[in-house]
Amino acid sequence: MIENYEAFRDELSMSKEDVVREVYRQNKDRISIKKEATAVKNLIRIIESTLRLANSKGFHAMTLRDLCADSGMSMGGLYAYIRNKDDLIHLIQSHGFTITRRTLLHYTGGVDNVRDKLFSAIKAHLYLSELMRAWFYFSYMEAKSLPAPEKRDAVAIELEIEDIFLSVIEDGIKAGVYRPRNARLVASMIKALLQDWYLKRRKYRDQNVAVDDYAAFVRDVIESYLL
Repeated sequence: MIENYEAFRDELSMSKEDVVREVYRQNKDRISIKKEATAVKNLIRIIESTLRLANSKGFHAMTLRDLCADSGMSMGGLYAYIRNKDDLIHLIQSHGFTITRRTLLHYTGGVDNVRDKLFSAIKAHLYLSELMRAWFYFSYMEAKSLPAPEKRDAVAIELEIEDIFLSVIEDGIKAGVYRPRNARLVASMIKALLQDWYLKRRKYRDQNVAVDDYAAFVRDVIESYLL
């Protein structure tokens, strides 16, 4: 079980390099740089600069020249990784979804108690969105602008992450811990509550609601329906 946000932040086991290395291997057909160590180092620069610029001036207003200036890469060097902004969106999405999937699976994998497992999944997703709010906000806002193939991939990956919640709920229903409910609908509602945290962060900050408090609130709301 994850104790709290502070512990999660301190104990997050996956390194930035490990995650980006996985993204590189998933996208080797799109990237012309074959030396993995070099590619991973530059991909980190590209991803961090993109999120920084998207947060400060908006992704659509950002140009590839802006990205070069912020990341310190030449235009030719950048083109070795992406051909255009559609490729850039794909890269950023791959990075975020890889981290989210790995985090949820990591923090739920060793938990046997169904209620604890569901709370672990809620906290893992929520705490990660607190650490990576720029990516979560970017992903939500840019999803509608994705090209059709990328949009289908994004929807499929989102469903895969939602399925982690779904699986735990279904296990709880089968074990008699939870009442028979529409498990898919409950999983979708959990996702919506988690999205509200990073999309409307100022609202909760103004109410002095901490991330640990919100995690407990989501658990209590869902369990009031399931138990």
